[in-house]
Amino acid sequence: MRHTTWLAALALAGSFGSALAADASESWDGLVQVKPKRMDAAYLLPGADFRQYTKLMIDPTQVAFQKDWQKRINDSRRLSDRVDDEQAQKILAAARTNFDDVFVDEFTKAGYTIVKQPGPDVLRISTAVVNLYINAPDTMSAGRSYSFTTEAGEATLVLEVRDSLTNALMGRALDRRETQGGAGAQLTTSVTNQVEFRALFRQWANIAAKGLEELKSHSPVPADLKPGQKMKD
Repeated sequence: MRHTTWLAALALAGSFGSALAADASESWDGLVQVKPKRMDAAYLLPGADFRQYTKLMIDPTQVAFQKDWQKRINDSRRLSDRVDDEQAQKILAAARTNFDDVFVDEFTKAGYTIVKQPGPDVLRISTAVVNLYINAPDTMSAGRSYSFTTEAGEATLVLEVRDSLTNALMGRALDRRETQGGAGAQLTTSVTNQVEFRALFRQWANIAAKGLEELKSHSPVPADLKPGQKMKD
């Protein structure tokens, strides 16, 4: 994976919003924008053929908070209940672990073998969870105040797929979602936050697995792929 390309993807996601699908460029790194079924924006390489891939290399996901998240959260909290740097890093580490576990699990259920080495039948998947915003992080501090929220927060997924041998970029997708809380405001804890974000990660993993199967059934991608084109059902 070219480091500069991935950083460019994260830079775009840093300003990602609900209007991205409508305002996105028609091409990006040689990829052409297509009309996705389940994500906000998607790009494919004209002529790409996904039929040969039965195994996956899944890179460890990258996770980043929304800009100034920690400062904004702490500005509204008592000194004893603020999120320090160590706690923020623990939140990011937990998100990485939960996301990676869920993605491996969902693709395994979909029939793919997860491997560590490149091969002619191996597709490489790279992901990032950016703009992570947790509405009420639980610091577990003594005398902490309690928060009630309708949902845990939101995040944006950036996903890239590449041929594992050539490292050729074959597709990219972006999607912003909020977690789905229960009915009405509920007490927010580290456990409820983790449950809601893990459910969001599983939703993304399920969408990605289904999307890959659809790409295989539609392969090869038309060589004359037009911007905004919908892949045939």
